[in-house]
Amino acid sequence: MTNKLLAGLAAFATLGAGPALAAQPVDWQMGFQPAATEIMEQIRNFETYTLWFIVPITLFVLALLVYVMVKFRAGANPIPSRTSHNSLIEVIWTLGPVVILLALAIPSFSLLTAQYSPGPADITVKATGYQWYWGYEYQTENELSFDSLLLQDAERADYAKEDVAVYPRMLAVDNELVVPVGQTVRLLVTAADVLHAFAMPAFGVKMDAVPGRLNETWFKAEAEGLYYGQCSELCGKDHAYMPIAVRVVAQDQFDAWLAAAADDVEAANRNLMAAIDADAKSVAVAANDKN
Repeated sequence: MTNKLLAGLAAFATLGAGPALAAQPVDWQMGFQPAATEIMEQIRNFETYTLWFIVPITLFVLALLVYVMVKFRAGANPIPSRTSHNSLIEVIWTLGPVVILLALAIPSFSLLTAQYSPGPADITVKATGYQWYWGYEYQTENELSFDSLLLQDAERADYAKEDVAVYPRMLAVDNELVVPVGQTVRLLVTAADVLHAFAMPAFGVKMDAVPGRLNETWFKAEAEGLYYGQCSELCGKDHAYMPIAVRVVAQDQFDAWLAAAADDVEAANRNLMAAIDADAKSVAVAANDKN
């Protein structure tokens, strides 16, 4: 194995351990974000499955239109046909769509069942939408609640979030929602003023936040990292400035953060970021030692 290949593996390991693989929108993105949950992976698979129907049907309809325009144009048919019906064609265009819809409906219902059939919750968090930020309340023994606001450029140094690649403009927040990896998170979504929507693309989660109502959803993140979403319901003039950031960490890091956050959320966040950076450097050093 060459030194260049070892160096490449070291860089990849560093990315996997740190927040650099944060799931976020990218320029000219045409597809979904990388899946961080099993549900999102199923959604991606279902999209691919449906394309096997949508693309051929679209091309077939286009071919029919071109065929009809050419074959039955006035120049080629000075005497119009008086055909009123064709029994075989009518049977085909009735049964064909039924079969196609069944082929789409069965896996669709299976996916919906999986989305609305969570396992036992390991942790419950209440997310409340405000104009224009999110508030989080952890339903744990240690009472914990805090607000999560859009991070302003002037505040980046105060929160040690100067790296725009990891903490992008318009998406980075001062206090992320922190959850443990591999644990089922029960999310209670509501709003305090107008309609909002909690959307996290990498998790396959999108739930309306309605004043006076508690809507429930869930997710189970399978990979550590920093994930971004946004409010997806037009909620006023600053709707575009209402991001969602979820930091998925190891269980021991989450436990330490939760204990510290009860006293000082911002200090707990700084300690958590330092622990994540230390782990990333340890992985990089271990990989380089093999070189």
